[in-house]
Formats: sequence, structure tokens, C-alpha cells
Amino acid sequence: MREGGAFVLKGFPDLPPVWLVLGLGLAWVLAGWMPLVRLFGPLWQGLGLVLALAGVALILWAALWFRRKRTTIEPHHDPHALIVEGPYRFSRNPIYLGMLAILSGAVIWHGALSGAALPVAFAAILERRFILPEEAALRRAFGAEAARYLENTRRWL
Repeated sequence: MREGGAFVLKGFPDLPPVWLVLGLGLAWVLAGWMPLVRLFGPLWQGLGLVLALAGVALILWAALWFRRKRTTIEPHHDPHALIVEGPYRFSRNPIYLGMLAILSGAVIWHGALSGAALPVAFAAILERRFILPEEAALRRAFGAEAARYLENTRRWL
């Protein structure tokens, strides 16, 4: 079923954290049942953990700005403020970047080649289902100010 050019999953809670949990579960399943090749040793588990924790920290920092600006953090809702401070100076999507870091950290921690494509697929899902519609909503709500921000700040890093 399509709605506004996007595929709609009837009854599925279409929220980024849900997609992240699905990605984490798939990384775990692939690593356990179909690792293909184990590329990383135990030292890589530390790197994976650090990357995942950095992702959590980035999400918390970015979420703080939603609270400060008193605007919705939920996707698919109209924004009430254009956030350009904090982590939003460096990335238009620090929460999604944090989620991508968490999934990438989990894939590295598991050390299985089978999960290597998951972060790429997750980034594509985020961009298609959330980022592009959110950028359009920012343009509608904030016009030229949003256009300048979107032009001058990278989508990811």
C-alpha cells in the first residue's frame, strides 16, 4: 500500500527506534546463525561498544535540543522550531546518526560479515521513510530559513 509516495506498513509502528530494534535483532540472528565469516577478534568488541555508546550519547544530546526548543521529536509530525544548535550544527540528523552508530557498533561487536550491509540498509530506510519527508516539512514550515540550513549543513556528517 502506498501513501504519499511512501510504502505504508499497515499496523506497523513506523518509528525509527522500531526499525533500529529490528536491525539489532537481525544483526544478532545473522551473527549467530549465519555469520559467513568472522572478521573481528575480541578487541573489536570494545570498538563496537564504544561506537554504540557514542551513538546513545549523540541521541541524548540531540533530544535535549528538542526539549529546549519545545518541539516534537516524533517523526511524521509538524515541527514547531528549526533546531540549528548543538549537534545540529554538524548534522541535520544527529538522532538518526546516533541510531546508525548503535547499529554499526552492534554489527562490529558481533564480528560477523553477514551483518555488514545492515547499517547501509538502515540508513537507506531512514532517509526514505523519515529524513526526506522531514526535510520537506521543514521547508514548508520555515521556508528560506530551512532552505539555508538544509543547504549549509550535511545530512549525515
